[in-house]
Amino acid sequence: MNLFSGVLSHTPIKLLTADNQTLPSFLYCAPITEYKSELAVKQSLSVRKMHATTTAAVAGSQYLTQPQEPDPTSADFFWSYTEEPHRTRRQAIVKAHPEVTKLCGHEPLTKYLVLVVVSLQIACAAWLRNTPILSVRWLLVSYMVGATANQNLFLAIHEISHNLAFKSPTANRLFAVVANLPIGVPYSAAFRPYHLTHHKSLGVDGLDTDLPTSVEAFFLDSILGKAFFCTFQILFYAIRPMMVYQLPMTSLHLINVAAQLAFDLLLIRFLGAGALAYLIVSSFLAGSLHPCAGHFIAEHYVFEKQPLSAQDPSNRVPLPETYSYYGPLNALTYNVGLHNEHHDFPAVPWTRLPVLHQIAKDFYIDLPHHKSWVWVIWQFIWDQEVGLWCRVKRQRGNKEVEVGKQTS
Repeated sequence: MNLFSGVLSHTPIKLLTADNQTLPSFLYCAPITEYKSELAVKQSLSVRKMHATTTAAVAGSQYLTQPQEPDPTSADFFWSYTEEPHRTRRQAIVKAHPEVTKLCGHEPLTKYLVLVVVSLQIACAAWLRNTPILSVRWLLVSYMVGATANQNLFLAIHEISHNLAFKSPTANRLFAVVANLPIGVPYSAAFRPYHLTHHKSLGVDGLDTDLPTSVEAFFLDSILGKAFFCTFQILFYAIRPMMVYQLPMTSLHLINVAAQLAFDLLLIRFLGAGALAYLIVSSFLAGSLHPCAGHFIAEHYVFEKQPLSAQDPSNRVPLPETYSYYGPLNALTYNVGLHNEHHDFPAVPWTRLPVLHQIAKDFYIDLPHHKSWVWVIWQFIWDQEVGLWCRVKRQRGNKEVEVGKQTS
């Protein structure tokens, strides 16, 4: 998930196969916009410490590749030559449990929870308006209440980006701007297109801006570097998308920026600059060393030590590239921990993800998962086998993003 890229927009694209056929929309359960993406190379998996080489030719619906032997002296991401796993598992689940398609659709409860949390943050900002900034009380409230509330709003916007708060796409877009207000910085309009591209082009180098860059991985490949990343990861998610690729601004971005500026100015006018400082610091802490911030790392970093056979590109050793979290903090974060379930069925709202998990438990029970986001952060920093290199990447195919008019 990429946050705070507030002045960028997205180009609508469709998800196509290599033979230029549009994938069936029912696989996503709801009529959300489909985004054109590279069909991942359907051959064998390669792994970390291996560089991709030549993309040869397109045969049928497959990209044929000739990977080099892994170089044990080099450091690199895990490179995959198969399509991302969620589409395949989604088809298998629908075939085995067709009733899961009935779980798709918007969740009316979301809008009421968002309004409660927005009101809570405004009330806290008003309560702390005369409290010295960086005092013990100010910091405690900012960390315990503010950061938790704003992380909740981050993930509400994530939920809304999938059109799961209202039936109307326009209502979802505009309501995301409302949910954005206590965060202090406009980003909801840009988050949606970047995030949906993350879904449709999971792991695709140059498109999935959730992936760390080689520069980040190289310079932060140490305990201190990883601690720095975890402390300031919200800034990495804010800046990285603009460094990977930029997209033109739309009217929705202007609305997002204008609404946020108006809200911030009104807050300063009636409650003082300290109130706005509380909201912005809460947003920073929400993406820093906070228990709920563990989900950023837990979702797609490869934590399990891989067998030696995984280093041989001729072996079909599947790598887990999405991890779910089954723990109590899901109650505060719109069940974002059920991340395999979410990527398999992005049109299923947060209230029904546990139901999806129970129905298709035979598909999820053996997948690697996390039980503690705090432990995820601790392990990420201290475990020498885990770091920013531990992400699965795919190379681009021969499908390019087409600029067009957003339709939903």
